[in-house]
Amino acid sequence: MRSHAGTPPSRRRFLTLSAGGAVAGAAALSGCAMQVSSAVSGPGETVTLMVKPDDISPELVKQAQKDIGVKIVTVRYDLTKLIGMMTNGNPPDLVRGVGATDAPYFAARDVMQELDPYFAGSSVLDLDDLDPVNDLWRYDGRTQGKGPRYGMAKDFSQDSMYWYNTALFDTAGIDHPPETEPVTYGEWLASAKRLTRRSNGQTTVFGGSYNGVQTPNLLASLTVAAGGNLFSDDFSRVDFTTPEARKALGWYIDYCRARVGPSIIQPDPNTWDGPTYQASRMAMSGNGYWLGGLINTDKKLAQVSRLAPAPVFEGGRRISSCQAGTGLWMPKKARNKDAAWRVFEWFFGEAPAKARASSGWGIPTLKSLRPLMPAQETYQKRALEVQNAELEHFSVIAFTPYATSDSLFALFNQTAPAAMQGDMSVDTLAGRLNSVMNEQLKRGKEQVG
Repeated sequence: MRSHAGTPPSRRRFLTLSAGGAVAGAAALSGCAMQVSSAVSGPGETVTLMVKPDDISPELVKQAQKDIGVKIVTVRYDLTKLIGMMTNGNPPDLVRGVGATDAPYFAARDVMQELDPYFAGSSVLDLDDLDPVNDLWRYDGRTQGKGPRYGMAKDFSQDSMYWYNTALFDTAGIDHPPETEPVTYGEWLASAKRLTRRSNGQTTVFGGSYNGVQTPNLLASLTVAAGGNLFSDDFSRVDFTTPEARKALGWYIDYCRARVGPSIIQPDPNTWDGPTYQASRMAMSGNGYWLGGLINTDKKLAQVSRLAPAPVFEGGRRISSCQAGTGLWMPKKARNKDAAWRVFEWFFGEAPAKARASSGWGIPTLKSLRPLMPAQETYQKRALEVQNAELEHFSVIAFTPYATSDSLFALFNQTAPAAMQGDMSVDTLAGRLNSVMNEQLKRGKEQVG
């Protein structure tokens, strides 16, 4: 295995990368088997990307070679494999990440390259052109949304917005939600109950789906919408018993108990909203603008579909967060940083970014690319007007650096079903979530040091 200047991060710092820290530590020990590229210097460099198959297609890999003369080698994203590569001083050159939750986690562990000097020298990515969603990729050592930039989102949506099928509303005799003013979460749930259709004990039409990107991200956003914060000021604890967090948790448990939409006690057989909404078996889908990329493949469905603002809590703030902001970051120990940055510029600011912007599968993260968003059809223009008005309500919802969203999600899923089924009170659930999640956060804080 090639040696590398500088000391790689210790395994100890990574033991909270997953809910099963021991697994992560064990995986790190076998990292020598994971060397995937040996970059050469000069023209024709090789850059290794750890991504998921949907992040970059084989066609784009070929296009990069043609456009910028860099060979891209991809390795499938896998957290334990990433730990192994980093602890052995052989990280990928660029890694996919979910800005909303991964950025503070990895930045706090000092394994991400600060990108401010690269942005400062770039003729492709102008800081003034960056959409505020890219602040999800900033971390000042304490709070997400401020400080150095560690990555960038490839596109985004405001994930608390929702799509609805006007034909299903008309059939149920329910007024359409307003397109510029938000409904309350209570009104949304009341409509979902009226829109749900059941036959012989089976749900034939879901009235509404509202699960966010992951439950911890959703509950953090809902708590801010209710006027509070799920995390303590130093992000080392959660508190579901505050009035605002209790309101957020109570609403989500009410949603699950009502069985108006998918949840862990009533899974969607399709595993996600897209096919169910396409089949007109879901009246409202709590997904942001990006779902329009799927909806617009069926013109008939697109004509009866509308995008609506994120709901609000009665008396709460109007906020519309991004719970994902998926993009790329550069490990501090990457070997081929200049070539990796060239790929970064190309991916986020050149041909691939323009193609993504015009696809309708997300909002571009460069403001200058917004004119490429599809607006040929009346229904596209309509959705775009709602989306553009919603942008002013965006805000970064800071997430804890002391645990992965996946690990908190697993703890939630182990603890919450009894409450969803009506066998445990929301207050009891709040106390139990505090107990199990704060134990996880405590371990994570000890390991960050």
